[in-house]
Amino acid sequence: MTQRDIVKKADLAVSDLVSGGGYLQTEQVQTFLRMVKDQPTLLRDCRRINMKSHTREVDKIGFTSRLLAPGTEATALNANARKKPTLGKVLLTTNKMMAEVHIDYETLEDNIEKGNLEQVIMQEMAKQVALDLEELILLGDTTNSSDPYLALQNGVLASATQHVVATTGAISKATFSAGVKEMPAKYLRNRSQFRWYVSNNNEIDYRDSLGNRETAVGDSLIEGFRGVYHHGIPVVPVAMMPESKAILTRPDNICWGVWRDIMVETDRDIRSQVYIIVLSLRAGMVLEEPDAIVVMNGIGTQASSGTSGGTSGGTEGGTSGGTSGGTEGGTSGGTSGGTEGTGGNG
Repeated sequence: MTQRDIVKKADLAVSDLVSGGGYLQTEQVQTFLRMVKDQPTLLRDCRRINMKSHTREVDKIGFTSRLLAPGTEATALNANARKKPTLGKVLLTTNKMMAEVHIDYETLEDNIEKGNLEQVIMQEMAKQVALDLEELILLGDTTNSSDPYLALQNGVLASATQHVVATTGAISKATFSAGVKEMPAKYLRNRSQFRWYVSNNNEIDYRDSLGNRETAVGDSLIEGFRGVYHHGIPVVPVAMMPESKAILTRPDNICWGVWRDIMVETDRDIRSQVYIIVLSLRAGMVLEEPDAIVVMNGIGTQASSGTSGGTSGGTEGGTSGGTSGGTEGGTSGGTSGGTEGTGGNG
């Protein structure tokens, strides 16, 4: 098969995909979006909103106080005991964006002969789009002047500003505990619905810390793909998560959508012998409940210098407390804390 034949067959395959005037058909859009969601990215966990326009209002409903009250047989509840749900809406707005996929002639030839070229084209586009959308969903920031793509709209980290916890040092049980304690209690009735999203490296570090235990569980965390948890909450690695950050939320709190009008156009680079597919779409994200997400900030950074206390605190020539604090020249008392020249109860 000549290269010209390969390109012609590729053109025919793409023209079948976009027979509706350059746009994917409704069924093809749904297939494509399923492929995007199935990629190993944050999108797999998050809630996808079907969109028929470039904007959509996402309804939310809930009760913010106790619903049940004492009942009496054959007696209606008093008016002040009756409750109504709290209703609200958040607006999911999409922005135009593009993805470009290059497929070399050899790959085209192999898949034309196998009769699955359309499937390959869809899969390649889905891989690219999934990575790009994950990056925007996490790192989008309208104040970003250095990256026009990320400046399209605010992502999770820029939108989640109500519960941000500063931390230092390597990721640990203490990191996760501080985040869970920061989450408003009303959202934590079922902690198993929540997820910790961390960087790949931080997931490895936390896995290694748990794997230090000389037990079968410790071995399985190092040797296999056993999931890692903190107090029943799964810890999930996300490729695009910054090393210094982690987020705690329910996956369905992060909503994303793609407008169903998806355009596909093609070109070719004869010098590089690649077939080029350009995808144009409108996509966006929104947090359903910004109050139900916690961001940890500062993972891996060093604590600022100064007077320390607590479990290892102490200052030269001064007073200290805790379990191992002490001062130069002092007589220790209690567990080990004391002041210069004077014994105490620590």
